[in-house]
Amino acid sequence: MQRHALGRTGPQVSTLGLGCMGMSDFYGNADRAESIATLDAAVETGINLLDTGDFYGMGHNEMLIGEALKRHRRDDLQISVKFGALRGPDNTWMGYAMRPEAVKSACAYSLQRLGVDHIDVYRPARLAPDVPIEDTIGAISDLVKAGYVRHIGLSEMGADTIRRAAAVHPIVDLQIEYAIITRGIEASILPTCRELGIGITAYGVLSRGLISGHWTKSPAAAGDFRAHSPRFQGENLDHNLALVEKLRAIAQAKGVTVAQIAIAWVAAQGSDIIPLVGARRRDRLAEALGALDVELTAADLAAIEAAAPKGAAAGERYAPAQMAMLDSER
Repeated sequence: MQRHALGRTGPQVSTLGLGCMGMSDFYGNADRAESIATLDAAVETGINLLDTGDFYGMGHNEMLIGEALKRHRRDDLQISVKFGALRGPDNTWMGYAMRPEAVKSACAYSLQRLGVDHIDVYRPARLAPDVPIEDTIGAISDLVKAGYVRHIGLSEMGADTIRRAAAVHPIVDLQIEYAIITRGIEASILPTCRELGIGITAYGVLSRGLISGHWTKSPAAAGDFRAHSPRFQGENLDHNLALVEKLRAIAQAKGVTVAQIAIAWVAAQGSDIIPLVGARRRDRLAEALGALDVELTAADLAAIEAAAPKGAAAGERYAPAQMAMLDSER
């Protein structure tokens, strides 16, 4: 497993990171024992970047990672935590808490749930409309000075906000959705990050499973947020699965899977981009790891572009209410 610096000022992280969200939330029920086994397998294969959020399962995900950490060397791992999303007992979304006091309180709770004395990369989950980004980053900077946080990241921020944040404290990475069919960052966000020496941790590299090669037209399971995602609905889904079949032909010609093509494509966009794979099972993890052996030639990249050009996907990546919360989409 190769490693790269996360941005100009960040730690050394594995070529792939493990996104742990689905082990606790959003994709329906997950098997706890299999989740733990998948976490262990990821670390044993050299993945050292584990990504979570304090609102994934209302802390469940952090505690799950904390359990896994007991069996591995803490200093070998980089734990990335998003914070600030507010949820009610009925799972409703209630906005974002990004005031300095809320930032420091959230960090304290995350440290306790994870069972660690520091968080490697701490990041606001979204830009709060009522709190300047300078205030939020300033509060995390205080946590860095106190030793509770090592590095500061961002999530789903636009170019202007990224610049304002970086003026307060060095930013190691921006976490944002990026995939063959999700390429909005290429216009201004990615160039801004590269200018400032900020890395990208790309989530949704399989478009929430849509371009994994495993998704069918069957309805999403109960508790799976994809049931409300425009890309997974009606004619949009038919259109998008047709794109997947074009990608499947390219994958089959190379003797690999669609998921491996999709992950390899993101990795091929630059060593400053770290794909996060959201595997919840060991077999899916093994498939994702196989992408590291996929070399995409110029002809391959051209074929992928022809099969799924920029803007080819039907439907937005989130429902309208969630899209409205994304500074990256403004």
